[in-house]
Amino acid sequence: MTQQNISSSFTHAFNGICFTLKTQRNMKLHVISTLLSTGLGLYLGLSLIEWAVLALCIGLVLVAETFNTAIEENVNLVTSEYNEHAKHAKDAAAGATLLASCVALIIGSLIFLPKILVTLKGLS
Repeated sequence: MTQQNISSSFTHAFNGICFTLKTQRNMKLHVISTLLSTGLGLYLGLSLIEWAVLALCIGLVLVAETFNTAIEENVNLVTSEYNEHAKHAKDAAAGATLLASCVALIIGSLIFLPKILVTLKGLS
């Protein structure tokens, strides 16, 4: 593979990420959640393992949302009319993102809640 092909591949990939961020409200919410989680993690002093798990959760949600967008765009390309199969494909893709977000929320709670409770207990 030539340097130009590698460069083009990265350019197209970043264009896809930017498209998703610009066009998808939920991706914006996921990025805001990422920034808030990162700030809270810095404040609470997460361990290296906790950072790794948090990073995996964040990545899972962002990747799921990006795949969801790709699937929705592909379905829209194939048909603009209502189609039950198209609806199922879009619903399943959205469901995958919801599942990823729920897993991230559960794991984030397991990481953050004990530290938040200890911090609050220390303030009283």
